[in-house]
Parts: sequence; C-alpha cells; structure tokens
Amino acid sequence: MPCTQPSPNYTSPSESRGYLLAHTNGGLNQMRAGICDMVAIARIINATLVVPKLDKKSYWQDSSNFSDVFDEDHFINALANDVKVIKKLPKEIGSSMKAVKYFKSWSGMDYYQEEIASMWADYKVIRAAKTDSRLANNNLPSDIQKLRCRACYEALRFAPQIEAMGKLLVDRMRSYGPYISLHLRYEKDMLAFSGCTHDLSPTEANELKMIRDANDNWKVKDIDPREQRSKGFCPLTPKEAAIFLSALGYPSNTPIYIAAGEIYGGDSHMGDLQSRYPMLMRKETLASFEELEPFTNHLSQLAALDYIVSVESDVFMPTYSGNMARAVEGHRRFLGHRRTISPDRKALVRLFDKIEQGKLKEGRYLSDHVIESHRKRQGSPRKRKGPISGTKGTDRFRSEEAFYVNPLPDCLCQGQSRNLNTSIITS
Repeated sequence: MPCTQPSPNYTSPSESRGYLLAHTNGGLNQMRAGICDMVAIARIINATLVVPKLDKKSYWQDSSNFSDVFDEDHFINALANDVKVIKKLPKEIGSSMKAVKYFKSWSGMDYYQEEIASMWADYKVIRAAKTDSRLANNNLPSDIQKLRCRACYEALRFAPQIEAMGKLLVDRMRSYGPYISLHLRYEKDMLAFSGCTHDLSPTEANELKMIRDANDNWKVKDIDPREQRSKGFCPLTPKEAAIFLSALGYPSNTPIYIAAGEIYGGDSHMGDLQSRYPMLMRKETLASFEELEPFTNHLSQLAALDYIVSVESDVFMPTYSGNMARAVEGHRRFLGHRRTISPDRKALVRLFDKIEQGKLKEGRYLSDHVIESHRKRQGSPRKRKGPISGTKGTDRFRSEEAFYVNPLPDCLCQGQSRNLNTSIITS
C-alpha cells in the first residue's frame, strides 16, 4: 500500500536561500520524472522552486507550457509543506545573480548539500540546464524518497482538461469490458533510433537509416538490426505482440487500447494484430475529431491521454521498455501492483523465429512455455533492483532499476487491505 507520509522529524520548508529554475528535457515522461526530482533537489538545497519550463526544442517540438499539461495550482498547493513553489521568478532578480549548472547524473545528498548549495554564496538563482536522472535512485534519506513519490503521484496531476478527456476515454474503453492497454512502440522515430527493421521492406529500412543518419542527437549510426533483435533490444512488432498475447491466453474478443503515436506503415503492419484482435481502439476511434482537436498539435498532451488510459487499464503491456513504459509501470505499482506484463523480448525472439521457420507451431506447448516464463514478469510486488554486479561509475547507476519504475520499498508498505481510491482521475 502507498505510504508517503513524512517522518515525525520532517519540518516545513526552511528559509529559502535562493531560486531553482529547471528546464526539463525529453518527452512527457522524462519531463515528469525530472520535475519530481527537481522538487526533491529544491528541498535538499533550501531553494524556492520556480515552476519548471517544459522542453519545446526536442524531437517532440511541442509548444505546451507547464499549465497546459499539468494542474499548476494543485502542484504548488500540494507541495506547500515541502517546498515553496512560485510561478515566475521575481522581476528584480538580475542576470548577474544567475548561474547555469549541469547537475551531475545520479547524484546524492553530499553533492547537492556541498557543491550545489555552496553556489548560494555567489548567486541568487541556479538554473538546472537538464533535469533527467539528476538524482540518485538509492541511498537517499527516507523523507526525500517519499517526497519524490508525493510529487510524482499526488502533486503532479494533469491539467483539468486532460484529466476530463482521459476519463472519457477510460469510460468508453470500459464500456467494452476489461481492457488491455498495449503500448505499441512501432512509430517511425522509435524504429529509426533503435535500428530495428525486422518484417520491414528494404525501402522502409533504408528510409529509417536515412532518418537516423540525419539526426545529430542520435550518436550511434551503424546498427546491425539482426544483432539488436537477437539481444532483445527491439520492440515487438504488431504481429509478435499478437502472437504473445494469444500465447498468454487472451481471447480474440479482448478490447485493446493502442497507446502509441502513428504506427509506421499503418495498416500494412497492423494486419496480423487486427485480425487476431478486432477490438483495437485508439484515441481517434474512441473520441470525435472535435473532442480531440484541443490536444491534436501537442504531442505531450496526447501522450498524457495515453498515460491516463494505460495507468487505468486492467492490463498494461509495453512492447519496449521506454520512458512511458517505465513511468506507467511505476505508477501502477504505486497504485497497488496492477498487472503490468513485461515481455522477455530476448527469449521471445527465439520462439518467434522458430514459428517463422516452421519449427514451432502455435498451440499448447508455446502457450505453456510463454505463460511459465512470464509468471514473474507481471508486476507483482518486489523490491527495486540494484546495480548489476561488477559495473562501476555511471554504468553502475545506469544499470540500476530507476526509482520511478519501482518505488518499493521507499513509498510502499505492508498493510491490511482496505478500500483505497486507486484511480489517478480526480474528477
């Protein structure tokens, strides 16, 4: 059960030493995690947090402001006993009083209390140039970890218009019965970035390579798609997702919500999934053009709708472990360990290849094998995984399970079952 209340020794925010500005980076879920970490960092360095700026320059090219995506007033009020949050920096603060700082990734208390807090002697404003993964996953005081959870799961609500639309989509999905949210990472940018071309035509594979070569932010250009896939680094294709769900025993009349952007190749790659599971729904099929129009040109807001429908689903299954998959998994764990299926892509690829080669048929053997191998990959309670043995430096931190993927044990406790409101929809 969630347990995010601070300890008896926790005090109201002490006198502010200055202002923390934060310019978030990445897509919606990367920004969410970064915002919550900035709340905790502001507490650690005794700063007044200025409502963070959202990333408008990345691939997403979204002009949304904080208040377009999140409930700004609720965010400020919900954190009143933790951190002072203001909407704008006071006008009298001059540029000479500001410092831009790239906080070190996965840093702990000592770094912020010593190196960063020492900057208050010379500056009134510290601007965090990036916000992703700036705070350690582990070895932080319990009250700081609980604050991260209060920020992420209680203070950082979506804006009222997004919550209302999300509730509408959830209600319409539920009208068909219990549903799966399938986070189908088969968009053009995902395939170009990962170098995954299985089941694509030579023309499509070449187009994706040209996109990757043209993007300066993607450092790795030469990728062996077969090697990527064999190591489990590729998202499941729509066809593979269909075979996997069938093997797990989900019947063909299961309602499935497709939480994704535009699927690369459209209907040409969705045929197998559509034929096995005809009840495929998307935002665009559940809501009218007029209902979705306010969100249409804002990818962060559209992603927020997918996030709500995914967190509220009966089963969530991502075909790739990206930022949204990890964020939704963590939120579902926080709300009571709702079923979240994590496909073992590396193992599944070998089975899929045998099916393609005619060495294995779909049926009882495949189903038993898939069910047994995924028995412990469905979101059941467990403590957050630490670093991989033998890793050092940043690789050690990178190998850890991220805090927001699994907030156990920091924000979840054993307790007697009772009726909890485990919905993220407040309206």
